[in-house]
Amino acid sequence: MRIYPIETGNFKLDGGAMFGVVPKSLWSRTNPPDANNMCEWSMRCMLVEYGDKLVLIDTGIGDKQSEKFFSYYYLFGENTLKSSIEKLGFGLDEITDVFLTHLHFDHCGGAIQYNRSTQRYEPTFPNAKYWSNELHWKWATEPNPREKASFLKENILPIEESGQLNFVKRNGDWSDGEIFPGFKAFFADGHTESQMIPYIDYKGKTVVFSADLLPSSSHVPMPYVMGYDVRPLQTMTEKEVFLTAAAEKEHILFLEHDLATECITVHQTEKGIRLHQSAKWADIFGG
Repeated sequence: MRIYPIETGNFKLDGGAMFGVVPKSLWSRTNPPDANNMCEWSMRCMLVEYGDKLVLIDTGIGDKQSEKFFSYYYLFGENTLKSSIEKLGFGLDEITDVFLTHLHFDHCGGAIQYNRSTQRYEPTFPNAKYWSNELHWKWATEPNPREKASFLKENILPIEESGQLNFVKRNGDWSDGEIFPGFKAFFADGHTESQMIPYIDYKGKTVVFSADLLPSSSHVPMPYVMGYDVRPLQTMTEKEVFLTAAAEKEHILFLEHDLATECITVHQTEKGIRLHQSAKWADIFGG
């Protein structure tokens, strides 16, 4: 097995929305905003190479939305989903599985693209199984008013129409067994219903793709919960379980939205669980 970070580009989101009730005087120390109160974030994904599989976790925002849509998010950076995958020597048609932690547009937008004539939508990865779960799929296709703007039908419905949609079975807080070898998922309901957090056994360590349960290193303290979360108190409970285990077992937490930091570890302190070390993926596991 080999694991690769996949950079799909960067965007900006409102700092207040990203840190919820935490005062700007605190969060701006680590995430200085621009004049419009926007902070910079990554949309970092992950590619897991097995002997017979290439599993992509999340897909970034994609490029099919309107100019008006993208103007809200100030996209920047040279990396794209396609270029990052091809830089590793793989083609889009070689991806066997696309594991979507959840269906907000910045996590699944790249899963669907226009066809060559731009007349209809099609899967970006024509030979892949796309993985969600039944509870989250229903949540996303029958969206509540709070999340409706994040669940875009053009990102979601073509997956089912293509016949490539598959569901992970949930058993309590975990997937019902391994989804792929050494790969299981923790279910978290605070950010959105049934978000899936991958846990992967890799080179003697547990790597956790933290998705939006822990979007950045700045979100380690318990009260640092996004304003986007539909159940913020539940997020805090889930974070406590998640981070306590990460500290005790020395998990490598892979960060999807932290612009500067790919991976962190955490540890227990007198003030609670705090950031221990930050590192690039290559510094831990090699290039």
